[in-house]
Amino acid sequence: MRKFKIPKIPTTTNKTIRFPNDVIEEVETSIRGTNCTFSAFVVEAVRVALENLREEENMDDA
Repeated sequence: MRKFKIPKIPTTTNKTIRFPNDVIEEVETSIRGTNCTFSAFVVEAVRVALENLREEENMDDA
């Protein structure tokens, strides 16, 4: 069993990015009624996209 550790809040850097209005509306609709913020949604989406890219690169190298 893994030992419990108190989580640390990761360091962050503020970045300004422009989103098309339709994307903003779709994200806000998707997170409405949840405990998810716009930023958290975008960070998770970017993480998944990066993981997908790594997996594609690994498949190309095989």
